[in-house]
Amino acid sequence: MQNISTYNFKNKKAIIRVDFNVPLNELFQITDETRIDAAIPTIKKVLSEGGSVVLMSHLGRPKGSAEEKYSLKHLLPSLSEKIGLQVKFAADCINEPAQQAADSLKVGEVLLLENLRFYNEETSGDASFAKKLADLADVYINDAFGTAHRAHASTAIIASYFPNDKMFGYVIENELEAVKKVIEKNERPFTAIMGGAKISDKILLIEKMLDKVDHLIIGGGMSYTFFKALGGEVGSSLVEEDKLNLAKTILELAKEKQVNLLLPTDSIIAPSFSNEVETQTAENTSIEKGWMGLDIGPHAIEDFSNVIKKSKTIMWNGPMGVFEMSNFENGTKKIAEAIAEATKAGAYSLIGGGDSAAAITKFGFTEKVSYISTGGGALLEFLEGKVLPGIKAIQD
Repeated sequence: MQNISTYNFKNKKAIIRVDFNVPLNELFQITDETRIDAAIPTIKKVLSEGGSVVLMSHLGRPKGSAEEKYSLKHLLPSLSEKIGLQVKFAADCINEPAQQAADSLKVGEVLLLENLRFYNEETSGDASFAKKLADLADVYINDAFGTAHRAHASTAIIASYFPNDKMFGYVIENELEAVKKVIEKNERPFTAIMGGAKISDKILLIEKMLDKVDHLIIGGGMSYTFFKALGGEVGSSLVEEDKLNLAKTILELAKEKQVNLLLPTDSIIAPSFSNEVETQTAENTSIEKGWMGLDIGPHAIEDFSNVIKKSKTIMWNGPMGVFEMSNFENGTKKIAEAIAEATKAGAYSLIGGGDSAAAITKFGFTEKVSYISTGGGALLEFLEGKVLPGIKAIQD
């Protein structure tokens, strides 16, 4: 397997699979540039050594044909500014427009291809589509961790056309190193914080973590399923009725494996899912009918923070409440604060992608944690121990 740090890119054309699936507003302006920022070091590495770059990515979920709102051309101003040169654009990702643009690319130049998902062949993992992409370059770099769990043409299939010239970019290298630090090289005590709405989304990860951690903190909507399983009154809080036995099993497993499993003792509750209503604090075993828990309460914040601050390794995946609403953001914010404090004291903190990454960014803790993953689903599957097609294709 080749390595981006030692490979000689002189006079080589590198096709890089990046994850530029960024949010755009109605004026097609990027509202969060994290994923573009993450890819810049890989792009600059190739350019600095006398190579040229062809970038390919998906954006949104088009239905297998061109749609203006999903065109990657909207990213050109930002991308050109960040790389420091005028990025060229091909109005297609295969066929003549792409081939011509790639053929005429000079050393030190960058070309961005149009959205890969304007073709269904991308997501179906079509080999002839992958071959057309491969024909545009001499070397393949996969730097899109966020799609590494998909066996798509540009993430997994294309790699077979570069048997001796394929490698990871810095984003994926850093992701793999971060996960290794947490799972294999962790310092104790090791705390995993799991949030989000449903146990069913995180069950495999919870089971996996019970074999690894000293403390497992559970917050967010999924905690009410545990309280109901324990016989508590949770009002109209979110509950997965079909997962009550599973919740009991998890509690028993934690006891068996001598893991300290912490549930939030109290919640901030409201009569409806809205930021415009009155709120109260309630114990999580006695939430009145017609009220729902939307954030962890002050006692839970204190319990969780005490454990986090004494930890040496921290993995956080999922918010503590509906942090998008100002009345229910405090729990998530305070947990982010505690993680930042522990990190400052020498702990290693890995923030899972998706909502956890959005929360860390929203509350201004980006520079105060060890690593923020760029992949939501991909990170989950990787932590669960699954083989990711985009990773395997490079390692084979």
